[in-house]
Amino acid sequence: MPMIPPHPSHERRPSRAILLAAAALAAMAVASGGAHGEDVVRQVLPGAQPPVAPQQLAREKAPDQSEIERFCSNIADAARDRRYALQAEELKQLQAGIDERMKALDAKKAEYETWLKRREVFLARAEDGVVKIYAGMKPDAAAERLAIVNADLAAAILMKLDSRKAGVILNEMDQKAAATLTGIMASAARRVDPS
Repeated sequence: MPMIPPHPSHERRPSRAILLAAAALAAMAVASGGAHGEDVVRQVLPGAQPPVAPQQLAREKAPDQSEIERFCSNIADAARDRRYALQAEELKQLQAGIDERMKALDAKKAEYETWLKRREVFLARAEDGVVKIYAGMKPDAAAERLAIVNADLAAAILMKLDSRKAGVILNEMDQKAAATLTGIMASAARRVDPS
């Protein structure tokens, strides 16, 4: 293939890269020269805000103490109200917890009062006259009769008897009946809440 000699017009034409570099240098020279001068022309797009001059930025003053105090006084009421609302909410939660505990204590008190009334009724069943009758009986006869009577009543009678006499009567009883009566008497004699 024959070689074509380079065209003389290609050698004289500057390359695009060189042209671009020259244009960039010229633009920088204009920009640096215009930055020092007062007559800088800036292009503003339609609808855009005009640029703020550096002198205007420097002229704006920092907020003084009175403006800060006014701002703080303006938000003080809102901050106080919010703090009060948080405290009120916390107090409501604490009150709900106290109310719940009070209900539990009331339920426990009612349960204790019921137990105490049962105990008093139990002890009142054994009247003094009946107790005197059983106190005068022979232990084996008293044991036989008390084994037939209601267990609560028998236990109440035995509790009102002299402890020595009650022991002799329990000794004469059947083992199961004596154990039942002893359990009832022990629970009735307890001075603290059984629960």
